[in-house]
Amino acid sequence: MMAKLGIFIALAVFLETVSGASLGVVTTEGGMVQGQNIRLGSGRYMDIFKGIPYAARPGRFEKPKSHPGWDGGLYSAAILLCSCLSSETRGSEDCLYLNIWIPQGSSVSSGLPVMVWHFGGGFLVGGSMGANFLDNYLYDGQEIADRGNVIVVTLGYRVGTLGFLSTGQSDLPGNYGLWDQHTAIAWVHRNIRAFGGDPNNITIFGESAGGASVSFQTLTPHNKGLIKRAISQSGVAICPWGVNKNPRKFAEEVAIKVKCPTDSSMAACLKMTDAVTLTMAGTLSLSSSADHPLVENLLLSAVLDGDFLPDEPHNLFHNAADIDYIVGVNDMDGHIFTSLDVPSINSPLVHTPIEDVKRLLTSYTREKGKAGLDNAYSTYTSNWGSNPSQETIKKTIVEIGTDYLFLVPSQTALYLHASKARTGRTYSYVFSEPNRMAGIGKPYPSWVGADHADDLQYVFGKPFATPLGYWPWHRDVSRYMIAYWTNFARTGDPNVGENSVPVNWPEFTDGEKFLEINSNMNNNYVREKMRLRYVNFWASVFPSLPTVVSE
Repeated sequence: MMAKLGIFIALAVFLETVSGASLGVVTTEGGMVQGQNIRLGSGRYMDIFKGIPYAARPGRFEKPKSHPGWDGGLYSAAILLCSCLSSETRGSEDCLYLNIWIPQGSSVSSGLPVMVWHFGGGFLVGGSMGANFLDNYLYDGQEIADRGNVIVVTLGYRVGTLGFLSTGQSDLPGNYGLWDQHTAIAWVHRNIRAFGGDPNNITIFGESAGGASVSFQTLTPHNKGLIKRAISQSGVAICPWGVNKNPRKFAEEVAIKVKCPTDSSMAACLKMTDAVTLTMAGTLSLSSSADHPLVENLLLSAVLDGDFLPDEPHNLFHNAADIDYIVGVNDMDGHIFTSLDVPSINSPLVHTPIEDVKRLLTSYTREKGKAGLDNAYSTYTSNWGSNPSQETIKKTIVEIGTDYLFLVPSQTALYLHASKARTGRTYSYVFSEPNRMAGIGKPYPSWVGADHADDLQYVFGKPFATPLGYWPWHRDVSRYMIAYWTNFARTGDPNVGENSVPVNWPEFTDGEKFLEINSNMNNNYVREKMRLRYVNFWASVFPSLPTVVSE
């Protein structure tokens, strides 16, 4: 009897092993590629391709060019290749590669929605797989692909000086990193069918500078017909750090650091400079204060080049009229930035003077002078009473940073997208799951909500991939976000797809509704008119004040 049982078990294991589907060798425009196939569970498999080149090694300060291919040979896409060179100095100029995850069942998948990830990092740092801890990469697409039954693509793009340095003229036009992203999206559109994807159902998504990148990709005229949907997490093109209006000033500062002239021969000299030296010359200074906040140091970003961005971003939303769009923020996105500007906010034992609120607001409202400061200060202190607590003062500083850097621009982008939309739907959210380090005896005070980048671990399913590091309710949050995100990628409606969701998420156009996402969700978490008083101040009252200092 035991012998027969053993035979049945062996047979079952054998059938399970051979029944799983795999793409095997895939033919792309560059040649044949082979990844790896892994078993996830009963009847569930995953094809993974890492390090597929989507363009040739880029020329210095040039648009990417087509990859020449690998004549007749088989390209092994089983290992990660170099990230783009950044101020962390790791990486290479030869870095335009992407990674693909394809879920498989008993038969080879076809016609799957495709989700293309754009990493964040202030346009200065980052890579296609993100931070790595014990071989657990932040942007590993396996959990999203498996749980959402979608194809996930992560791409590398040039960052720092090599990705965004510009003189504002044709000799150094800038936006090379954005051109990389566009080239990767176009490659996916042309090749993803061979991997089981639907080229007509591509969703691009990203966070922080990646969220702004997603926004830029929907606004440029060069992506017409390539993108079906988009998700911007904590960043849009019209954020105050999204576009550098005076790129030449920073280009000259970099040139001086690397001993290049600042005259008409500057661009030629910079092109000949060692890549690491050039990259380190564009490193972000983390020294900041309420008088000179960190945002003022974010000088490598997109530029109005007359090509990728032919106009100011707010004038380009007609290009996104047929793209479904989700835009959202974390409820304390500004915390990590304002805690560098005003370090006392993180210490319950250190006094934060009201003067620090005024100093930060003075920095943010400098172009409008005293009228700007007075209006902003009265807006943010109207509910303080005569004797505000230290917690109130500290939280107000975080709210100011969150509103100015992320929330108000995101709401403005939602208004603009909705106003120009033809077939494109618009959805708004705020993510409010408290930071896991907040609490007594930990780095953050107990009142800290969702800090910048706190959403990433949930979108990429870390509570499932590394369960010992999380509580059960964290898996709830992750399940909700993956469901909303992948349903949206599949149908354009985050409520409709292959995954059930805890709360119906209405469109933004339905009374400026938004969804608050956390572990305790119910119908009370559908709200409307996100922080309307503050959005109205920054988007309407503040711009109407007379300008006294030019940018």
